[in-house]
Amino acid sequence: MAPKNGNHRPLKRTPPAPSPNRTWTKTLILSSLTILLFSMIYQFLDSRLESFYIFSPAQLKDVSGRAIEKHGNDTSSVVKFIVDELSEKLPGGYVNLDEEWIFNNAGGAMGAMYIIHASITEYLIIFGTAIGTEGHTGRHTADDYFHILSGTQLAYAPGPGSYLPEVYPQGSVHHLRRGTAKQYKMDEACFALEYARGWIPPMLGFGYADAFTSTLDFPTLWRTTWVTGREMVMNLLRGKL
Repeated sequence: MAPKNGNHRPLKRTPPAPSPNRTWTKTLILSSLTILLFSMIYQFLDSRLESFYIFSPAQLKDVSGRAIEKHGNDTSSVVKFIVDELSEKLPGGYVNLDEEWIFNNAGGAMGAMYIIHASITEYLIIFGTAIGTEGHTGRHTADDYFHILSGTQLAYAPGPGSYLPEVYPQGSVHHLRRGTAKQYKMDEACFALEYARGWIPPMLGFGYADAFTSTLDFPTLWRTTWVTGREMVMNLLRGKL
């Protein structure tokens, strides 16, 4: 018996599956637009980096020089002089007054660091060792200034006719330009006020790599992450990029 017209239900048609070519095209377009957007944001911010800085190489060279002139080889007093003056000139928590010393293994070199300031566009640390070290500087997304507070730092960059080391004694500044790399050595006891200005987060991979491939010192890795992250977040909350 044939069904009555009122009870007839039309068959549902399954929509055709999108073709793989259309899916890949859509993904490619979205990916390209995303990359373009981030590139534009990066170019915009990178061209205005100077407006985000609260320190300057000239300022840090000046305070380091006066600290050395007053305290000589008393490195502890030199560091205190620098940190106290920076804290007075930059109130509001931008300068970390707690001497939280942490081992630092990077580029094959080992020393210790005290993080004075860390933000998205700047970091300022005391870095050094009492027994000497040697390694690769890394190739960074920021300019790096080593203000030598005690001891001597040697550096070497290969090139035609380059057979002698660069020598940076106490009171001098070693400027590692953004995107360049060198071999460096801190001969015996040497400590520096290290200042980086540029894009700091991409530099963290260099600082973490040895923990995963060599030292396996995860407690130190955690302390480094905690102190760096804490300072970066607190500075972001203060409006400091």
